[in-house]
Parts: sequence; structure tokens; C-alpha cells
Amino acid sequence: MLTRKQHELLLYINRRLAESGISPSFEEMKEALSLKSKSGIHRLISGLEERGFIRRLPHRARALEVVKLPEETAAKGRPTKFSPTVIKGDFKTALPGMAVNDTGQAQELPLYGRIAAGTPIEALRDNANTISVPAGMLGLGEHYALEVAGDSMVEAGICDGDTVLIQRCDNAENGSIVVALVDSNEVTLKRLRKRGESIALEPANKAYETRIFGPDRVKVQGKLVGLLRRY
Repeated sequence: MLTRKQHELLLYINRRLAESGISPSFEEMKEALSLKSKSGIHRLISGLEERGFIRRLPHRARALEVVKLPEETAAKGRPTKFSPTVIKGDFKTALPGMAVNDTGQAQELPLYGRIAAGTPIEALRDNANTISVPAGMLGLGEHYALEVAGDSMVEAGICDGDTVLIQRCDNAENGSIVVALVDSNEVTLKRLRKRGESIALEPANKAYETRIFGPDRVKVQGKLVGLLRRY
């Protein structure tokens, strides 16, 4: 049997993994469960690990895998194990234009090239290539793909040369990884933190600093929903 807080944390981790493929930080878990300190999260994580509900992935920061859910939750049709959204291989043989709700087929997305400073997403529309993506990786709404340049998000499992799948939106939850347009001329992929009237764009690499802006300087252009990597 799980305690109420263990159950809440397990479902929160499972939902975040399903949405973004990335484990939430201990700070995000603390805020989600309304706890006063991270030490409570450490105890809950250890309890879930001891009971076989989650597993820590070695050699990766903040990497958790949901091994199973409580029986009453799994019975409702939720997945009992998270399937990573990192897909090996290429998709040249995938069929374009298939329905999003048909997870066995594919959808063609615009690939806007390497995300780079000084280039708003809108400016890349006319020169976009396309990429075929398994439709099961996408939800509702409009999506596009970007090739990542640099290592500023490497501790979130996003490496130089990866292709990220972005759901187009103009707003995102606190803690989401987003494509942000800064001062109308710089596009960057960072974790969004809203702090009062300020917006922080947080890297996932200790070598980089968090940048803080006023609310009128940052425009969200989409949020991360998946990642493709070639080996």
C-alpha cells in the first residue's frame, strides 16, 4: 500500500514523463505536492523505489522511470510503464499525412532547422524541410520540429543535434521546456520559470546561467512534447 503522498507523487511523475519524456525536478515535485522541503521528496522517492514503483536510471541526472502504477490506476487504462520518446533509426520510409490518433502511422511535420539566435520561428516557415514522425508521439494541435544546437539543455537529456518535437502554443505551465522568443529576435530552448512579474529561462547545464526577463520581453512559441535521436 502507498501513502497518499506517495500515490500523488507517483501519478505526478508518470504524467510529466508522458507529457515531456523528462522527469520533473525535486523542486517541481515539492511544489506539486505542496511540501516545505525537498527532503520530504527524497523520502517519498526512496519509498516508491523500495516498493518497486519507480527506478532511478544510472548515469543520468534527474532520470526516473515509472515501473508500474497502483492496480486501481492501471485498471483505468493508464500505462503501467513509461515508454521513452527517444526513437532510434530514421523515418524516411514513414508515410506522411496520416491521422494523429492512429499511433501505428506517421505525420509529416515542418523541420525548421537548427534553433538559433536572431531567427524567430515565423521567419523559418518558408524555408522549412519536413520530417516524418510517429503520430503516437503527438497530441492535438499544430506541431513542428527543430534541430538542437548546443549543450545548454544536456542535463534534461537534450543533446546537440537532437530533433525536438514542439507543440505550437503561446502559453505553457511553469517548469515546461519551451521555445521562447526573446526581445522579438532571439529564439532559445529553455525551461520556463514564472516568478511574480518576471520570467526566467533556465538552462539544464550548470555551465550556463539562468536569464531573467520582464513579461513583455518573452513570447512562448511552443512547448516540448518529444525528442528524436539518430544513432
